[in-house]
Amino acid sequence: MPDSLEFSALRDCCQLKAGAAYTGKQGLQYNVAISAETAGARAIHMQLVTIPPGGRARAHKHATHETALYALKGTSCMWYGERLEHHAVVEPGDFLYIPADMPHLPYNPSATEPVVAVIARTDPNEQESVVLLPELEEIHAA
Repeated sequence: MPDSLEFSALRDCCQLKAGAAYTGKQGLQYNVAISAETAGARAIHMQLVTIPPGGRARAHKHATHETALYALKGTSCMWYGERLEHHAVVEPGDFLYIPADMPHLPYNPSATEPVVAVIARTDPNEQESVVLLPELEEIHAA
């Protein structure tokens, strides 16, 4: 996770650049920008996610938190649903909404192009709501 930054107790506006990359519990690379730690956010965070060519996340959900995504680069896919029975294709310029507690497994079908997207979630502490779902991993083997 990024280092904490100083911010005003008055909750000033702040302008940030994406922080250093880290690997989340889901197995993907993230660059946090807005969060509780970086901006004092109380109910939202925003970050960049990168899925490398051929990469995929671990099956997971975000307990009690909604997620919104805007695709910037590359085409990604996602299995979702209680048994990952549904499938979505997300292309640059698409928005995607994931309800709270929805199991999902995003992946990059390209062998050459990374996927980059902006993610916003109602959890200001990015990794706290992540619940890994290893029992769903074999449904769509890598």
